[in-house]
Amino acid sequence: MEKQEFKIAIDAPREKVWKVLWSDDSYRAWTAPFSEGSHAVVQTNGGSTSTDWQKGNKVLFLDGSGMGMVSKIEDAIPNEYMSFLHLGIVKDGIEDTESEEVKKWAGAHENYILKDVQGKTELQVELDIDEQHKDMFSQTFPKALQKVKELAEQ
Repeated sequence: MEKQEFKIAIDAPREKVWKVLWSDDSYRAWTAPFSEGSHAVVQTNGGSTSTDWQKGNKVLFLDGSGMGMVSKIEDAIPNEYMSFLHLGIVKDGIEDTESEEVKKWAGAHENYILKDVQGKTELQVELDIDEQHKDMFSQTFPKALQKVKELAEQ
């Protein structure tokens, strides 16, 4: 695993950037560069929602066909910090946290850090990434963060 980092300055308050990152409609918009139809389903003890981004909740990051990743919110400090621990994959509606394929990268983190810098919000994303996905994320994450910027600055 290797750590990748992406940053962008956004001319909007942290609260607005946070809302763009984790509200269902805007989440779908900024994650579209990864896969059309991308969305997140947050699972709580009471069921599933798209809005309860709280520490300890499980999140399914899915594409338009329902395939994707199983993760856990390891930490959440509103308007400042969100950390995901990736646990496995979802394939054909089945969560896999045990296969050899998953064990190669399970335990990877994805962190979102929001800071006030010179009157703007700096959004920093840190990823643990395997060699197989490095190029894809290097090309796609800047496009996704540009979309976050556009949405937050509206």
